[in-house]
Amino acid sequence: MIRTAGIRLPLCIRQSFVSSRGIPSGQWQAQKSTIRHFVRSARRLESDASVQLPGFLEAYKKAVEFPAATHDFETFLSQAQPNTEVVLHGYLGQRADLSKKLSFVRLTDPTMKHSLQVVGFAKNDAFEKLKTINANSPVAVRGIVQQKKKKASDNGSSAADSWELALEDIHVLNDFPKDIIMTAETVFAPEQRHLQLRSDAELREALRFRAEVRNVCKKELEENNQPAFVEIETPLLFKSTPEGAREFLVPTRRPGLAYALPQSPQQYKQILMASGLPRYYQFARCFRDEDLRADRQPEFTQLDLEMSFATGDDVMRTVEGVIRRLWSSLMNTPAPEGPFRRVAYQEAMAKYGSDKPDTRYGMEIMRLDYLLPVDLVMKISPLADPIVEAFKLENMNNDPAETQRFITEFLDSPAGAPFNNNPHGGPGVFVYNGKQPLCGLQPFGFEAAEKVEELLDPDHGDLIILQARPRAPFAGGSTPLGDLRRALHAHAVSTGFKDTPTGFDFMWVVDFPLFSPSSESEPGQGGAAGISSTHHPFTAPKSAADVELLLTDPTKAVADHYDLVVNGVELGGGSRRIHDAAVQEFIFRDILKMPAERLEDFSHLLDALRAGCPPHAGLALGFDRLVAMMLGKESVRDVIAFPKTGRGGDDAMVRAPSPMTEASLETYHLQLRKPA
Repeated sequence: MIRTAGIRLPLCIRQSFVSSRGIPSGQWQAQKSTIRHFVRSARRLESDASVQLPGFLEAYKKAVEFPAATHDFETFLSQAQPNTEVVLHGYLGQRADLSKKLSFVRLTDPTMKHSLQVVGFAKNDAFEKLKTINANSPVAVRGIVQQKKKKASDNGSSAADSWELALEDIHVLNDFPKDIIMTAETVFAPEQRHLQLRSDAELREALRFRAEVRNVCKKELEENNQPAFVEIETPLLFKSTPEGAREFLVPTRRPGLAYALPQSPQQYKQILMASGLPRYYQFARCFRDEDLRADRQPEFTQLDLEMSFATGDDVMRTVEGVIRRLWSSLMNTPAPEGPFRRVAYQEAMAKYGSDKPDTRYGMEIMRLDYLLPVDLVMKISPLADPIVEAFKLENMNNDPAETQRFITEFLDSPAGAPFNNNPHGGPGVFVYNGKQPLCGLQPFGFEAAEKVEELLDPDHGDLIILQARPRAPFAGGSTPLGDLRRALHAHAVSTGFKDTPTGFDFMWVVDFPLFSPSSESEPGQGGAAGISSTHHPFTAPKSAADVELLLTDPTKAVADHYDLVVNGVELGGGSRRIHDAAVQEFIFRDILKMPAERLEDFSHLLDALRAGCPPHAGLALGFDRLVAMMLGKESVRDVIAFPKTGRGGDDAMVRAPSPMTEASLETYHLQLRKPA
């Protein structure tokens, strides 16, 4: 006999129990099991009914089953009809109580683009509930649509200002705490990035714009190219290979083994070209453990692409198509027309002292050392036989005194300190003044002053800067004078001495050296030759003559490497790749002089190239930089939802990186070594 402890069983189970006599034993056991299950469930329900939930669970229980919205705001505003009942979701604004019986509050939609006035009357319980809800709390509001009474000041008002809701009921879905002050002007610390995103409409708009940029790029690559590009994801758990930047390692539980996060998908996409995939792209996550700047993050996104049976020219034309479609679709300025101009690396360094110059504001550099008297050269540099170069900064007001104040202020500031402390000599500063002998250029002497005037064409009040450097070929990304040119112009704009340059100046910087002297600050490719690949070790020589230089003087070989530069920002870089395994191995072993164990790290790539890999070329656009450039942002952090800080690449919100515990160290067979 099954005792039910006072619980009344359903009719079907009671009938089954009464008629159980005479049925087979197996069926009877199954029925008993069903009855026991029901009894246990009933007892649980009876027990649950007597439990008193704490307040936070009672509130959560009500929020779990909140009413569904009948409209999103966009649909509601386009289809609103008076005297209809609707349910809308959103965030509650600050309440305004006009009397004890009347309150107004704005309801902002989930996208935080639109808001609607809600009117509460003291005729139902909803009015009292409204008064208990804090501003900024998420809510579900049920109300009757009514048309607002128009005022004379409402001319040109939006659709949202034509309607309001008479409050019938309101469900609070979560409380916003009173101790958080949120206004449109509040600037939250990085630790509260979620609040900054919620309060800053410009930041939210930047993220929405970023998504649009991604969609336009995708459409251009897939719709306007034949064969179409195919989006392919490559692994994030890679291996350590010496490409040029420091890597992040990911330890495993297998002793001594670790993954490396990819600096780029470079090797995988070359393997795809060897695999018969004609055109590849992806919005790739990349990781580099390098010094941080406003335009650099330890993890970043790049629009990565590769094309088989292609040259650098093919890649550049494809990228120009992407840029033109972006500008014509999303920007107010005209899209660039025709092929972008190309500037050789040597020319860029000579004219602007930078391999990513902003050419909009002029200030071209001229070489003057062959004109200057020896005593003047000795005054500005301790070098025995330096190269001396100069540029001119125009004064819009033709006021020499103003120019003198400007340059003195800059050189006395922290920004000027690196230039004053240049071991090759500080800058030589001259203010062109028509009221002084030789217009302020007395140290040049009569003949040199006349030649300098012909070259620089200065006007009254203009600034002339001289700078010496060692007599050596250009190397790296900039010269001291190029850095000074950029810093002085930035200071001139920030102080109002010069106007902010406008527009977008697109160019390709091409013909980089294939190899550059190794730098102590960068790991390079880990070879023993004293040189490193300027771009990466997979970059091809540009011409047949450059191939021959690999045997005689590889430092003079030119790379088929191209950088897309806009307004002084390198938006991306690419190259034609070495597609022949024997040549690639020769570069690794004989040019860079990599040790055998490092050469083995590339065996997978060499195997792929050996299997009849076609010629191929590609490029990676810095996607974060591209979006920041389009929006006129100074830092890529303004277009990333959860950026790392400039202090060591920390994520201040989640407090990463975090210390490793003894247990985790043991799991991954690691030990911490105290710094030397």
